Amino acid sequence: MPETIDAFFAFAAALAIAWLLVPVAEALAIRIGAIDVPRERSLHTKPTPRLSGAAILVAVLATGAIFLPWDAETRAILGGAAVISMVGMVDDIVELPAPAKLAGQTLAAIIPVSAGVTVDVFTLPFIGGVEPGSTALFDLPVLGEVDLGQVITVVGLVGIANVINLIDGVDGLAAGVCVISAATLAAIALSLDRNAAGVLAAIAAGAALGFLRHGFPPASSFMGDTGSNLLGFLLGAIAVQGALKTNAVVALAFPLVVLAVPILDTSFVLAKRLKYRRPIFVADRSHFHHRFANVGFSQRRTIAYLYGWTAAMASFALALRFVPYSNDRGDFDPVWTAVMVGFFVFAVAASISLLVALEILKLRRFRFRQVSDATGAAAIDQEEIDLGVARELETGSFAAIDPETGELREIDPETGEFDVVERAEP
Repeated sequence: MPETIDAFFAFAAALAIAWLLVPVAEALAIRIGAIDVPRERSLHTKPTPRLSGAAILVAVLATGAIFLPWDAETRAILGGAAVISMVGMVDDIVELPAPAKLAGQTLAAIIPVSAGVTVDVFTLPFIGGVEPGSTALFDLPVLGEVDLGQVITVVGLVGIANVINLIDGVDGLAAGVCVISAATLAAIALSLDRNAAGVLAAIAAGAALGFLRHGFPPASSFMGDTGSNLLGFLLGAIAVQGALKTNAVVALAFPLVVLAVPILDTSFVLAKRLKYRRPIFVADRSHFHHRFANVGFSQRRTIAYLYGWTAAMASFALALRFVPYSNDRGDFDPVWTAVMVGFFVFAVAASISLLVALEILKLRRFRFRQVSDATGAAAIDQEEIDLGVARELETGSFAAIDPETGELREIDPETGEFDVVERAEP
């Protein structure tokens, strides 16, 4: 069993290997033509190599072989990591269709699940222990009896791989979110004496940070699906091994809170696509980072906001683990409970501020009510309101009507100041 100190050495080794190998991966990507050319929905402006996830993979496999116990579960996790990275690498080179990509991700997830990396039992507050591993569903020729816990784990691993993949639309965003998330899960796993999972989390954090040296905007290369698939897969495996396989009452909350930002981003995008009857596998500009770009944020400002949001949620998850707000009998300590409430309020406030900045609220209704109140008009041209809202979201310039003077003022997203763009009729 690894020692706690091994996590620090593994982190440093993974960071160094990824840092050194990213330029090699860049050269390989250029040689074989794995280049991300800017498209309509892209936020980068020049062709960029996109195979640097291969450097992350080598760092994970090398340090994992050194610092992790070489048992069946470790071999299966690293094997699944290699498979899902290869699926991503093929996608980076030839762009796989969605069903083929999903099949490859599922195969990769089945590998660790078949070796025992599964959600067999977890505890829900006020309910008690839940044992999905005790519910048999069907038999497969190779795998044998398949239970509900195994199915949940496969779905979870594939799902987390995809939510990390989907937020990888701004230089350094997905890698930075994974650094924060993996470091948080490492601290939680080590505190729960799940040292192998803690070391694996430290490896993932170090490898992602090593890539980030080259991937921070303006990025010299992208990790591509090779890296985002891998990091998402590892975060899922870490969550299962480091938290969900414990008796901690809030174990289920740890991964959900730590990964709240990418989960919310994906949920919001899927909801939008379903609402407007668009194919869920067809890319669009509904992601949080696209909305930030629409309101005039630079890439660095975008990732600063989303890093901050992720860190706020991570701090709440750490508080859930380390703040002694109650004892084994369920009695709450008033002082520590107040501290816990403070972390919760901080996380909620950060979330609300981001939702306001992202204009998630119904801007059309707000504009309609604003114009109606300012003009006193009983009937407003809805088409004109819709066109104005579309222009605001596209350009990042937001207008407001002064109810006293009737002047139309427009906010400059760079300066934050209002300029008069149309004066009232005399």
